[in-house]
Amino acid sequence: MSEVVQDTAVLDILCPMHLLVSATGFIRHAGPTVQKLRPQSPMAGRQFLDTVAVKRPRGIHGMEQLREVTGVKLHLAFRDAPRTELKGLLVPLGDGRMIVNLSFGISIFDGVQDYALTNADFAATDLAIEMLYLMEAKSAAMEASRRLNLRLQEARIAAEEQAFTDILTGLKNRRALNTVLERLIAAGEGFAVMHIDLDYFKAVNDSLGHAAGDHVLQVVARIMVQETRSSDMVVRLGGDEFTVVLPDVRNEGMLRRIGQRIIDRLEEPIHFKGEVCKVSASIGTVWMQRGDCRTRETVLANADAALYASKHAGRARHTFYKAAMGEVASIDTPASGQEGACGS
Repeated sequence: MSEVVQDTAVLDILCPMHLLVSATGFIRHAGPTVQKLRPQSPMAGRQFLDTVAVKRPRGIHGMEQLREVTGVKLHLAFRDAPRTELKGLLVPLGDGRMIVNLSFGISIFDGVQDYALTNADFAATDLAIEMLYLMEAKSAAMEASRRLNLRLQEARIAAEEQAFTDILTGLKNRRALNTVLERLIAAGEGFAVMHIDLDYFKAVNDSLGHAAGDHVLQVVARIMVQETRSSDMVVRLGGDEFTVVLPDVRNEGMLRRIGQRIIDRLEEPIHFKGEVCKVSASIGTVWMQRGDCRTRETVLANADAALYASKHAGRARHTFYKAAMGEVASIDTPASGQEGACGS
């Protein structure tokens, strides 16, 4: 064995993480890989126990105590930073010297990353290399799985969003409306619902065709989003029917102002391929106070009743639902009295 020890080149190949320690405890030679862990501080010439601390077995403070744990797995850690932990096995030589062979143990992946080691830094027969490959393969598989799960989650979110979105306008659809209303009613929240119907929209389709009608609906959708709050939800129910759900309503005046802005904006002509389309909006609003006990169907029916009252009163109007709709007391008259039409 002593002949083998003298040939440190052989040890460097077979045990690149070994330390050759003298009888007095000085490191006489450090394998190339273990020296890489302290590239700015040569280990040869330093005291072994000044370089590493023996964490287990406990109570080892001198070389005599260290020799007593021959063949026992040692848990070591560098005394200086970074305090990398290592596993070690001590093999005594006949002349008082000893070889301490080191490894990272299950922390090999961290060790390789921390010190930029490669497979060339380990013995060709070291099982650590195979463990490293397995860990890299596992890491790659987990990353691939994470990316797949992320794509599936994004696809699910996109599918759910599409299921709640009107394709033509990008607004929410009836399904989204029902979901939000059910949530607000269940929570006992106060909120308002505006039903909005476009006046004279049929004239647009009849005179200019469905392409013009689609264009008008898209413009109307943008206007409604612009004239409502970011917390409000604008819904296209279908055709030329829209609904706005307004949570956190503080007073009726706020609802009147929003409704009037929508009416005023929609009375502005909408241009399509050189033609001018004129529509207006009739609005029916129901304001649910906090704690009101109503079903979704009742809320929507009341908003419909208020909308019908607006239509009956002359269109381009905003009506608030009252318990006795035969005594409608809250009708806003149109600002311009426009008789909507579509033409060139």
